[in-house]
Amino acid sequence: MPLRPDIRSVVVIGSGPIVIGQACEFDYSGTQACRVLRAEGIRVILVNSNPATIMTDPDMADATYVEPITTEVLAAVIAKERPDALLPTLGGQTALNAAMGLVEAGVLERYDVELIGASAGAINAGEDRDEFKSVVERCGAEVARSIIARTMVECHEAVESLGGYPVVVRPSFTMGGLGSGIAFDEEDLTRICGQGLAASRTTEVLLEESILGWKEYELELMRDKADNVVVVCSIENVDPVGVHTGDSVTVAPALTLTDRELQRLRDIGIAVIREVGVDTGGCNIQFAVDPTTGRVIVIEMNPRVSRSSALASKATGFPIAKIAARLAVGYTLDEIPNDITGSTPSSFEPALDYVVVKVPRFAFEKFRGADPTLTTTMKSVGEAMAIGRSFTEALQKAVRSLDKKGTVFHWDGRAPDPEETAALVESLRTPTEHRLVDLQQAIRGGAEVDQLFEATRIDPWFLDQMLLLEEIALEVRRADALTADLLVRAKRHGFSDIQIAALRGIGEDTVREIRHAYGLRPVYKTVDTCAAEFAARTPYHYSSYDLETEVAPRTREAVIILGSGPNRIGQGIEFDYSCVHATMALAERYETVMVNCNPETVSTDYDVSDRLYFEPLTFEDVMEVYEAEKAAGPVAGMIVQLGGQTPLSLAARLMAAGVPIVGTSPEAIDAAEDRQVFGVVLERAGLPAPAHGTARSDEQTLAVAGEIGFPVLVRPSYVLGGRGMEIVYDTDGLDDYLRRAGAEPGGAYGAGPLLIDRFLDDAVEIDVDALYDGTELFLGGVMEHIEEAGIHSGDSACVLPPMTLSDAEIARIRRSTLAIAEGVGVRGLINIQFALMSDTLYVIEANPRASRTVPFVSKATGVQLAKAAALLMAGRSIASLRASGHLPRADAGRTDPDDSIAVKEAVLPFKRFRTPVGRVVDTVLGPEMRSTGEVMGYDVDFPRAFAKSQAGAYGGLPGEGTLFVSVADRDKRAVILPVARLAELGFTILATTGTAQVLRRNGIPATGVRKVSEGRGAHGEQTIVELIESGAIDMVVNTPRGQGARADGYSIRAATTSAERPIITTVQELQAAVQALEAQLRGPFGVRSLQEHDAERVSRLRRAVEGAATQRARA
Repeated sequence: MPLRPDIRSVVVIGSGPIVIGQACEFDYSGTQACRVLRAEGIRVILVNSNPATIMTDPDMADATYVEPITTEVLAAVIAKERPDALLPTLGGQTALNAAMGLVEAGVLERYDVELIGASAGAINAGEDRDEFKSVVERCGAEVARSIIARTMVECHEAVESLGGYPVVVRPSFTMGGLGSGIAFDEEDLTRICGQGLAASRTTEVLLEESILGWKEYELELMRDKADNVVVVCSIENVDPVGVHTGDSVTVAPALTLTDRELQRLRDIGIAVIREVGVDTGGCNIQFAVDPTTGRVIVIEMNPRVSRSSALASKATGFPIAKIAARLAVGYTLDEIPNDITGSTPSSFEPALDYVVVKVPRFAFEKFRGADPTLTTTMKSVGEAMAIGRSFTEALQKAVRSLDKKGTVFHWDGRAPDPEETAALVESLRTPTEHRLVDLQQAIRGGAEVDQLFEATRIDPWFLDQMLLLEEIALEVRRADALTADLLVRAKRHGFSDIQIAALRGIGEDTVREIRHAYGLRPVYKTVDTCAAEFAARTPYHYSSYDLETEVAPRTREAVIILGSGPNRIGQGIEFDYSCVHATMALAERYETVMVNCNPETVSTDYDVSDRLYFEPLTFEDVMEVYEAEKAAGPVAGMIVQLGGQTPLSLAARLMAAGVPIVGTSPEAIDAAEDRQVFGVVLERAGLPAPAHGTARSDEQTLAVAGEIGFPVLVRPSYVLGGRGMEIVYDTDGLDDYLRRAGAEPGGAYGAGPLLIDRFLDDAVEIDVDALYDGTELFLGGVMEHIEEAGIHSGDSACVLPPMTLSDAEIARIRRSTLAIAEGVGVRGLINIQFALMSDTLYVIEANPRASRTVPFVSKATGVQLAKAAALLMAGRSIASLRASGHLPRADAGRTDPDDSIAVKEAVLPFKRFRTPVGRVVDTVLGPEMRSTGEVMGYDVDFPRAFAKSQAGAYGGLPGEGTLFVSVADRDKRAVILPVARLAELGFTILATTGTAQVLRRNGIPATGVRKVSEGRGAHGEQTIVELIESGAIDMVVNTPRGQGARADGYSIRAATTSAERPIITTVQELQAAVQALEAQLRGPFGVRSLQEHDAERVSRLRRAVEGAATQRARA
């Protein structure tokens, strides 16, 4: 069936901010869908609160609403736009839940909007546990025996009916396994079910028999209206059931199933997708197989594009989201051509002649005290994917793609002795982030496959492959010489030059020279969806030590762009956004070549760049891509400044090896990182920086801190996301920091000297993004942080244009930015952080690269900074970009009093990270970044914009109820006015004794409550934590007394995060919240698209220019 003529406009719901369990794979799928629908001539209306993604670029949709994804806002957009249909299957669980909210509120019926992609019935059948159970049984398959519970009493009864512990707990309608877990005893059950009931939209959990240790598989399927079904890909989890699939190492295609077993899973999958009624899109079905009996159980189904769909798309080259969007508007699979071959339809199932491995990346080091055990609640923050001709090659490439110390297999030092080996095998019973390296070390120590299978339940075939790696490593180590045959064998199993060098006790460069002397270089194969049966038209490559290369020669000059690798806290999709923009901007003049290893992102989509290399971002792998491209045609250079710290750390070495670096030079990048050199730049420009020093030993560190005076900010060299950065208030605190840093891999001084700065308490922090071409500066945006200095810029809420800075201060910021850009030698983007304190503008740090705030600034100002930066790096000037319309005449130095206000708010993942006893880790923010994503609130004034940012990030502030206040002595004076206003607005105020006394003396009725340390009262009065846990408190204001765990403060903040209530930890945020609450009381949010904001800004500027011209003419 061709395109439906009755669908002329579609609302697409995005997935909102990036959180654990719902990352940028949905931005990738949503971006694909928007592009396809527009190509079909359909008007696309997008609602998504996330400014960091390409999806919310104004040119991706016809109307882009960067607004909170709430029923109220979506209803307002629908009322304004009057669309024909709503597509909710590409925005993860957020979009599905939002669509169900609109169905239940009757909004779709009221405005006659059709739900496409999946019907409400199909969503319910896939998501509602009871409904799904009967679907599977009707298909003649089995689900795990289970019982639904809605109260704690029912939970305890269910365990008895299922035959006792362990039991698996899964809440309905949640994402990334949130709230789920395995209960081994009554204490676990109480904790996990309590969290699960709270996390579920319908307050229900499913308790099921334990299938721990079974093998886990997934099938990715698609179905159309004509009942054509294709199985896009089979995926096998290396980890057994018990580890969330997002945290598991996964392989495509499935490698340990017999043909008969695979056919059985296919038959069940096809029957289930038909029975559920998904007829215009994709779905993902998870299975468990008992390794001893072969019994198959269907675990769950997602009736939408899922995390695994992104992996399946990148693994096969089959664009699931693109095809799902076309199916939703009327096409059938046989009518949609396969982009990659151009000659086959999408009803052809993909065939793979290679192996794909995905490995998760974790961030436990960011959350002190968090339980590192991997369970059914997803905890990873990103993932890397690699492609090879064998499992071992793909696995080794994937682990080195993680770009994290301690994740690559190694043969350093002596092998573990029998006692250490036995301890390693025992530790493998509990899955953690390091389980694969521990497994490899246990094999080094002589552990047998049977022993390892019994401890890990990882299929013996995978364990045998690990044994093979050990055999090859020993061959390399023991051989008399590195022969060509031995090198090829090691390379075909994924060994890097670094690993071979370590085994031989020689340098990495020596191995490279020997390899090149033998003429050994990787060749590049193509991902073609059809195992080379048909010719591929899209150059999507992976490396292998095979015989012939498939890189086609070219005549145009190429630019190679290095991506940012796996997502992590501190280096997220904001960097991918800049890489994709560079590709778009440079495509007219150059052949664009992308190198990246992250399957979740837009940059690794095969049609974004002219060529894509799915490769690890290490010196060896990048260098080989460069050599292959040089052999194919001329290369203008490589861009390393847009992908964050990963490519930046390779810059100097690549340049030394003769690779031309485009834009800001590696020397200039180092000048901004090197304290001494940067100090000289500031001195020449006459700019003050806080007192600072560097140290290479604990004694020096203590001496420098003593000289500068406490509090101090301590951090290692070359970090992104404030990794290892802390504010220290006294010598004891510094000793504690040095002890912990010394215990990390590489120690405190591994990456270079420690940097120590005087910490400016109570300063206003300012973030600036600017462009510089060598002569002229373009000020992109000046953001003012809502929280005071000391909270990492990635975690702090910030506002643009700045709220309290005068034109004179902005002019001063502009002059300072120009002096630094000139002094460092920037060509392209620079981000500078300033602190304004008692009229002195201090320079905190400068980063001559793309920053995290570039997408936010671009959306808020209507200027695409990353595109302009790429053109500057390629040699254009700011003047020529103004002439060509890439940049406006006026920059952020000119203030526009009528401009809309944008607020960026960070989204924090604390509730995913709990201590082993189930308490949330401490939620106090500091200089180390912990947020996974961000939202943007955009409106005519600050109160409304801030209110929207809170609604987008946390579901909004309560309009009434009970407020609890407990603040440090230094903040007591500052909280009086905001708390008085909240009391006037009708909030009941509770406070700890000291704070309550101050409030009452100022005429604010406040009731004292008991601290945790005081325990319950004589008449059973609850402590504050018990009140929060029981749901009696609607909002909490708690400012910490310095860093470090203060028992009362920590338990209050942890309880509030667990209870999912808003928590305010700074006075500045409290003042903003009061303004936001007042704005909310004035009525519902108004909605405007980015396109409307931009059009209004352009017409205001035109009027201003015309007015000025008229005045000049009169004069």
